[in-house]
Amino acid sequence: MRKESSVWKQIFIGSIITFVIIFGLYFLASEDEEEVADQGVSDVEKVVVEDDKDGSKTDGKEAPSPSRPDIEVEYATNEWTTNGGDYFNRRYSMLNEITTENIGDLKPTWVSSLGSGAENKHSGEATPLVVDGIMYINTGANDVFAIDAKTGEQIWAYTPDIPQEMDTVCCGWTTRGVAVGDGKVYTGLLDARLVALDQKTGEVLWESKVAEWEEGYTITSAPLYYNGKVYTGVAGGEYGIRGRVMAYDSDLGSEIWRFYTIPGPGDIDGDTWPSDNDAWLTGGGPVWNTPSVDPELGYIYFATGNTAPDLDGSNREGDNLYANSVVAVNAENGDYVWHFQEVHHDIWDMDPANPVVLFDVEKDGEMRKGLGQAGKTGWVYFLDRTDGTPLVGIEEKPVPQLAEQKTAATQPIPIGDAFVPQGVTQEDIDRDLGDEFEGQVGDIYTPFWEEPITLKPGPAGGANWPPSAYNPDTELFYVLGNDTYFSFARQEEEAYEEGSMYIGSIMQPVSNAPQRGTVTALDVKTNKIVWQQNWDSQAYSGILTTAGNLVFVGHNDGRLIAFDAKTGEQVWEYMMDAGANAPSVTYEIDGEQYISIYAAGNALAGSKHGDKIYTFKLGGTLPEGQVIDASVKGKAPVPEKETGETVSADAGLTAYKNSCIACHGDQGANGHNGPNLQNSKVAENKEDVLDRITNGKGAMPSFKDTLTAEEIDAIAEYVVTIVSPLGD
Repeated sequence: MRKESSVWKQIFIGSIITFVIIFGLYFLASEDEEEVADQGVSDVEKVVVEDDKDGSKTDGKEAPSPSRPDIEVEYATNEWTTNGGDYFNRRYSMLNEITTENIGDLKPTWVSSLGSGAENKHSGEATPLVVDGIMYINTGANDVFAIDAKTGEQIWAYTPDIPQEMDTVCCGWTTRGVAVGDGKVYTGLLDARLVALDQKTGEVLWESKVAEWEEGYTITSAPLYYNGKVYTGVAGGEYGIRGRVMAYDSDLGSEIWRFYTIPGPGDIDGDTWPSDNDAWLTGGGPVWNTPSVDPELGYIYFATGNTAPDLDGSNREGDNLYANSVVAVNAENGDYVWHFQEVHHDIWDMDPANPVVLFDVEKDGEMRKGLGQAGKTGWVYFLDRTDGTPLVGIEEKPVPQLAEQKTAATQPIPIGDAFVPQGVTQEDIDRDLGDEFEGQVGDIYTPFWEEPITLKPGPAGGANWPPSAYNPDTELFYVLGNDTYFSFARQEEEAYEEGSMYIGSIMQPVSNAPQRGTVTALDVKTNKIVWQQNWDSQAYSGILTTAGNLVFVGHNDGRLIAFDAKTGEQVWEYMMDAGANAPSVTYEIDGEQYISIYAAGNALAGSKHGDKIYTFKLGGTLPEGQVIDASVKGKAPVPEKETGETVSADAGLTAYKNSCIACHGDQGANGHNGPNLQNSKVAENKEDVLDRITNGKGAMPSFKDTLTAEEIDAIAEYVVTIVSPLGD
């Protein structure tokens, strides 16, 4: 009996051991699957059965549905609760108290000075949010404010400690807004941290390091709060990063999933990068914009930025996915759903920086789930958001080739109208460039190598980051465009160095050439222009549209302007004291409709800097010049600038980084709106540099009112002695 019992005991123990081994193997397999998914795409769960050249993909095996049809997406009404006004990023409000008929009575009701972000290196690009009568806004310095949306008085402020020595910021110190949800305010910081603040007090509840700024990663986009998660992407495409979008638990701040925008070897579409080198590790693909989300489908949508190095394609043969693409992923687990690439193998820095806008529209007798993304190419790409196929036709067409750049054989060309010019004509040369211009010119996809070539639209756009809008009443898509001349040329091969700019070649605006902008309304069913306004400066703010048949746009000169949404006729304007380079919003309190905008200027737009929020309503009675002090309470004031400082190149470097680097680039090269100072005639002579900084010319503003004489002198000394090889 004892022997039989012993046998059964051995059998029982053996069964337990077998169960443990099987469970352990299952657990390890699950861990392996999660590890693969963490690299961007899970090959275990996703089996691709179709890969069309138009960039769309379909999956043969469906993952569990993330659909949440119980979460309704409604147009903005009394509040402005997300960066884009609603989960679809439509930037449309149903408020209609203010109309084309009565807008002449729209006047300021309060103006608040934030006392933050007015320095030259900062740019004011943030969209205010308004929830439960409280406005939440952050400045280019990354300070966050809670303000009474009816009076403009400060409720609380949060001032993060951002390393002032950061030298991995591509395009000026900025941030584009916050997210609100689950009793918290979420903000992405320039040094690649994600922070959650108590919505009532501003107290820090949690903080997560998203990436290392020393490696080139930053965050400039506003986060998205949705269904208990906070989503953010990373910027830094000019620094050889590997782009990504991440979801964080809104309560704990822990990372839930990560989607790499540059797939690795073995990942879906990893074969669009070379197999004989590791170019994918530094492939770029930043995410400059806040995602949109369709709860019914359970997908989030975002646009991905440039490849790295931006302008040299010689070492990264292939289409280089998912750079320069619209991407849809599962909102719950980050699994890849589909993509559409707007520029294959980009060598012109024509990455889509504009937020993805979702809309529903009847087309050809059926309701369609649409999507629009405005590209730097000057086209809006209208897609079906269920699968990424074109909503309006897009054709792959042959483009000019250059073997050295490993150029793509074709590019996707949307049917319809471009909203900016896409080539340089002889008429352009005669009108804008003058008799002294002797360079080569080309069209949008003309490749370049040793000889400089001037093209349009260039890296400034087409459409840059300023968000577009969709109005369901007019069924029009409103987009801002930039019409600029850019010159490209090959430079010596540039080795990747962590934390350093990784451009690959030289790009620069053409000196003294004009910069123009467009405000355009496109029919989403045809991609045809319905109306367009043309400006003699960049259009660089973002758009709000309302049920009052209005479209609001900011201007570099400080005006907030309103147009008739149907016709494009200008119906109102108001001049503020700084560049209007952020989108406006609208909300309602106690039955009155308000319009608010953060007017703080912009380094890349070359507009005057400031620190104020302007808020308007019908019959506003704010006395002229009256400003509410909403600045950070207890924050030490900025010390007055001393005179008699010693002029040196070192002092000039500091001043240059604070005032010039966004436009002219690190060491004077590869800026986004300023010419290359390394080969500039002006930069050779200190007196000429002093005159240009002091008085401005062309697209460059005057700095005589924002810099001291000592700072101007120090910058000039730095430019002619360090930057210019032929300087004094």
